[in-house]
Amino acid sequence: MDPERRLYAAAQVRELDRRAIEEQGIPGYTLMRRAAAAAWRAAHDRWPLLRSVAVICGAGNNGGDGYEIARLAQAAGCAVRVCETGGRAPRGDAATARAAWLEVGAVEPLPGADNGFFHADLLIDAIFGTGLARPPQGAELAAIEAINAARARGVPVLAVDLPSGLHADTGAELGTAVRADLTVTFIGRKLGLYTGQGPGRTGQVVFDALGVPPALHEGLAPLGELLDAADLRRWLPRRPRTAHKGDHGHVLVIGGDAGTIGAVLLAARAALRAGAGLVSVATRSAHAALLAAAQPELMSRGVESSGELQTLIGRADVIAVGPGLGQGEWGAMACAEAFAAGKPVVVDADALNLLARQPRGNPHWVLTPHPGEAGRLLGIATAQVQADRPGAALELRRRYGGAVLLKGAGTLVQGQTLALCPYGNPGMGVGGMGDALTGIIAALLGQGLDAEAAARAGALAHALAGDRAAGGGERGLAPSDLIEALRVVVNP
Repeated sequence: MDPERRLYAAAQVRELDRRAIEEQGIPGYTLMRRAAAAAWRAAHDRWPLLRSVAVICGAGNNGGDGYEIARLAQAAGCAVRVCETGGRAPRGDAATARAAWLEVGAVEPLPGADNGFFHADLLIDAIFGTGLARPPQGAELAAIEAINAARARGVPVLAVDLPSGLHADTGAELGTAVRADLTVTFIGRKLGLYTGQGPGRTGQVVFDALGVPPALHEGLAPLGELLDAADLRRWLPRRPRTAHKGDHGHVLVIGGDAGTIGAVLLAARAALRAGAGLVSVATRSAHAALLAAAQPELMSRGVESSGELQTLIGRADVIAVGPGLGQGEWGAMACAEAFAAGKPVVVDADALNLLARQPRGNPHWVLTPHPGEAGRLLGIATAQVQADRPGAALELRRRYGGAVLLKGAGTLVQGQTLALCPYGNPGMGVGGMGDALTGIIAALLGQGLDAEAAARAGALAHALAGDRAAGGGERGLAPSDLIEALRVVVNP
């Protein structure tokens, strides 16, 4: 695994830091100066015309980075103000950095939100590092609120290592967190930057390993890894010239109870565009002819009994169940038959809600819950899921097996290991996007990927297609736009 794609907990990053100092002989103050140089370089690249900078320093090593950044900014000709949040005095390397700054500048208490912050070209958040596990209070909370008030009036913000108030492991906002435009993070990527509230607090994320050798990561198992668009080339190679439809899987999509024909149509269309060789739909009898007219490539059958559905299941290689399924008698019957088939199955929407009523496990399925559905599967509130998305994904897999794709900003895929999809955009927050994802994953299962690989590749393809479709703007993006963008994405 590429060290730059590994995702770590805060304690693991501290261990990497310890290894660098004690095993590699890199002084802690040297690492602090490298971190400051990386942050200032990223700031200058993003805002090359900076003339004034305000740095807000806490008492820990994050504050030490801030003092060093202040020195670099002043050396570059910027007018610099350093404000401290008060409390205990810095120690160790942070105290060294503060003393070095005092040789060339001055420090002052944090001013009121309307007293000077708005006149800087850039605010630098150096209050808290990775160790924060409680809501900020007192002067630190006031500093975070002042920074956010300044940003609301147009002053950009750079966060050092991670936005203060964000939990480094889970991405949960600990009461109030800084909203940054740019976050520069060091040595190891923190999982919380990329999921939960992280993507809404970090802005652009820049990573710098600070010159630490890759060997430092050996023997330290990360929490997970970032997916990359290039991964699709491995999972979706060019097809042989002798390929035929039977090589690419027969997907059966089950759903579309009364009034929800659109959901099953979107899932089936997405399966076609993601490369399935054949796509059948099992739906209510009143819908079959309508589906055939809407998408003639689909084999649509009305089913009202277990026997009819079993016949269709017997012909399929992969099942996708849930889009528009409903939770009535018909949906419960269809769900039970899909679960009993012993074939790879993608479980979404009402099939997840029915599963929550009667839990069972399956090593070969892919579960695709949004946070609300995940909460029902775990018997907890949605807010609890969002407070620890990695923990929720892991617990879902422990209880239900297979691969779990937890939707939301920073989509997580939990299989044997954890993967995180950093792509996608807010325009995808619209009804029907999950139905398209279900069809994509089912098509990838049909093309020979196992559950974990199909979930990872499906998350990537779905997000990348959403980003392509959002080229004309995020607002008004529809699932059909994403499905039309799929063909380019799944032919990398």
